[in-house]
Amino acid sequence: MNKRILIVEDDKDIRDILKYNLEKERGVSVLTSATGDEGLKLAMEARPHLIILDLILPGMTGTEVCRALRQNAETKETPIIMLTALASEADKVLGLELGADDYITKPFGMRELLARIRAALRRVEVQSDRVEAYDDQKLSIDFENYHAQLLGRELKFTFKEISLLKILVGNTGRVMTRDKILDAVWGYNYYGETRTVDVHIRRIRKKLGKEADNYIETVVGVGYRFRSQKIPGNSSVSVSV
Repeated sequence: MNKRILIVEDDKDIRDILKYNLEKERGVSVLTSATGDEGLKLAMEARPHLIILDLILPGMTGTEVCRALRQNAETKETPIIMLTALASEADKVLGLELGADDYITKPFGMRELLARIRAALRRVEVQSDRVEAYDDQKLSIDFENYHAQLLGRELKFTFKEISLLKILVGNTGRVMTRDKILDAVWGYNYYGETRTVDVHIRRIRKKLGKEADNYIETVVGVGYRFRSQKIPGNSSVSVSV
């Protein structure tokens, strides 16, 4: 995994048990801080791949730390999991609106927390947010306006199908596992099966018709890969990012 995780938590017992369990995960290194100010400084200096953030902290509060991280260009995309005793709906809404990727209340189950951390790390590997469009003069997809055409024929993709295509196009040439696609399109809290991905891929293939194999490759036992039909040297054909 080779991931750095920063824990910002003033309770030493919780900090230590989190560090112990996370370091049992293969390829994970852990940084810790007991205050908001130090946590923010560590986040800026060490650039962790994920931050576990308490809200009630000495010095800067967790909400202030989160706000500062989201306002900084180099940390605004870093996944943040809020881990706190503040359990009201208003607190959760505030945390998520500030930019937290997840919100877990204390007491918490370690297995669930670890599962959510793995899901958040998988999601950050998926490049799709900056993809705006794909156009190779045969297939064109406008991801912002949910519009697609193939050889001049309009394609009626659903929201989930467009979202799935956006993940594949944004990671052109890379094999995307079913788990990564499921996390990115349906979210960590979706409890369906990975065959959901297969069902949506079949629907997309059907709509693409005989051109389907030119664009979507099935990697048996793993997942799917998008094949760009971009013509080398033709500047009018592009994937906008």
